[in-house]
Amino acid sequence: MRIWDLHTHFPTSNGLASAEQRAEKLLRCADRMGIERLCLYMGFPWSQDPSPEKFRADNDQVMSVLKKWPDRLLGFVYVNPKHVDPSLAELERCIANGPMVGIKLWVAQHCNTPEVKRIAKRGHELKAVVFQHTWIKAGENYAGESTPMELAELAQGLGGKPIICGHTGGDWEKGIRAIAPVPNVFADLAGSDPVAGYTEMAVRELGAQRIIYGSDASGRSFSSQLAKVHGADIPEAAKRLIFAENLIGLLGPIMREKGIKF
Repeated sequence: MRIWDLHTHFPTSNGLASAEQRAEKLLRCADRMGIERLCLYMGFPWSQDPSPEKFRADNDQVMSVLKKWPDRLLGFVYVNPKHVDPSLAELERCIANGPMVGIKLWVAQHCNTPEVKRIAKRGHELKAVVFQHTWIKAGENYAGESTPMELAELAQGLGGKPIICGHTGGDWEKGIRAIAPVPNVFADLAGSDPVAGYTEMAVRELGAQRIIYGSDASGRSFSSQLAKVHGADIPEAAKRLIFAENLIGLLGPIMREKGIKF
């Protein structure tokens, strides 16, 4: 069964100085788990509210390792909607004129804003996959952290173009219900605990064609996140969709345009 991981980051282990060393460790672990390709976001150290200089440096780190492992790694450009014009310029640099195939939006600004909509729409023009982190915390979200409810609001204004709901909101039972009525929203399984019932509920409420496996490695282990799908009480055909086929379907247009084999 093919496995493509939607959601990974550079390891932060001590002693790994360079982007290449960190990517090599990530791939070594992925090899043990039978993971064919990884989508890689952000550099190190992480910044929740990066300046244009910081997110450009992060993207340079990712692009430096794409050159060495072009058949294993796929890069998503990290931007900050608080700096919308530099973010749009970064899409041109890294996607239109560079090797990246997607966009990563994190917690700097809520996603139901005109700035995020502008970034998402330009990404869709470039055939990029758009990924928005979401979370519903028991206490209080970060100041700019989006919820699945806000993502659903954004998605309704994208003309049916796809967008991925990162972590399905963490509180996945609420997150699945929030995005269910909006058919262009895909659920990312990454990052929460590997509890029983998550994937089964997502398949029941969304359909397997709207669910994508991701790990959030190195923040989570590959094994714990793979278990959400391997151990789910769903048909084998649904597991194939979740593990690779849905993501390949989203990435296919831009990968073909860039001549990336898959």
